[in-house]
Amino acid sequence: MDSPNLSKNHGWIVALSGLGINLALGVLYTWSMFKESISKEFGWQGSQLNDPYALCCLVFAFAMILAGRCQDKFGPRVTATIGGLLVGAGMVLISTSNSYSVWLLGFGVLVGMGIGFGYSSATPPALKWFPPAKTGLVAGIVVAGFGLAPVYLAPTSQYVLAHFGLQKSMLLFGAAFTVIVCGLAQMLKNPPLGFSAASKSSSSVAQTAVNDATASQILRRPMFYLLWVIYAIGAGAGLMVIASVSGMAKKSMGSQAFIAVAVMAIGNAGGRVIAGILSDKIGRRWTLMLVLLIQAGLMFIAIPVTSSKETLPFVIVMLATLIGFNYGANLALFPSFTKDLWGLKNFGVNYGVLFTAWGVGGLVFPKVQQILTANSGGSFQSSFIASGTLLCIGAILTLFIRSPRD
Repeated sequence: MDSPNLSKNHGWIVALSGLGINLALGVLYTWSMFKESISKEFGWQGSQLNDPYALCCLVFAFAMILAGRCQDKFGPRVTATIGGLLVGAGMVLISTSNSYSVWLLGFGVLVGMGIGFGYSSATPPALKWFPPAKTGLVAGIVVAGFGLAPVYLAPTSQYVLAHFGLQKSMLLFGAAFTVIVCGLAQMLKNPPLGFSAASKSSSSVAQTAVNDATASQILRRPMFYLLWVIYAIGAGAGLMVIASVSGMAKKSMGSQAFIAVAVMAIGNAGGRVIAGILSDKIGRRWTLMLVLLIQAGLMFIAIPVTSSKETLPFVIVMLATLIGFNYGANLALFPSFTKDLWGLKNFGVNYGVLFTAWGVGGLVFPKVQQILTANSGGSFQSSFIASGTLLCIGAILTLFIRSPRD
């Protein structure tokens, strides 16, 4: 008979360790803070400034498949440790060169793979320690770290870049992230065989998928592709704004633009936790529909806000925060969908396959935004119109989702 204290203590230790790992891996969201230094010190222009970030997003997403399989087979501790070493190696590599190709390899490939391995190891073990009634809450708390990272990394980056320069800063970050991720990885642990997280509170809650599906099985199911498309839309629209928020804020906030990045991160993290809790109460589908519709409305509101020269900095920050909130909600909802529909046995690789939608959305939407912005003389209006329209389509598609937690 498993002790309730065993579940409670180990469950929260694992969940908070996963949160800490994601706090370090969230360096991805601070790329907009690095771009100005890269342009000044290396002389890069145009797409060169976004390519390492875009490649990192793509590699991160597709590495989740391999990392998820590794997590399912060898456990979260080994997988997260590999992630910490890869991120550290990538950051150290880019600290030695101003070469565009080296940065693509170091940040785009190695850091991207490292984030994939670390991120894929944080959520699965935490979910296994808790009953189905807390799936959304636990998933939201663990992934909140990734969204919350810019709160400390934005001002830290501002300070470190100003005092040590770009390349030494990358070396410092690389060393720190290696120690943090590899250290916390040792706290990740799956429950013992025979452990049951069921509780009285979960008896009235719809249970997870009857059968634990494999990746090959879910790829033959229409529901996977429906979720994939919606995920790509919800994530891509948010990443488009996250990648550009520093540039948008600079127009009205100058050197204080990092505040917009940090405050948006609070919204990003808060959206993950609150959406997770809400989905446990009213269902995943209705929560996702609400998130997408609100995000669409914010995109249309952003058109006059970003085009006006008289917009107050406070308004820019609030808009970025709300967009970050709704984007972050996706990162809590889709892991929960994965567990509900296809079980926990192959959760790592199954969510890795679904997570490719995040990578494709993160690659396509910012690229489209760059093209539309360039063709409109620097205006973000057409980008927001396109994103808002797609988000409305995504909200309609949620009507066709069927899961145990609807």
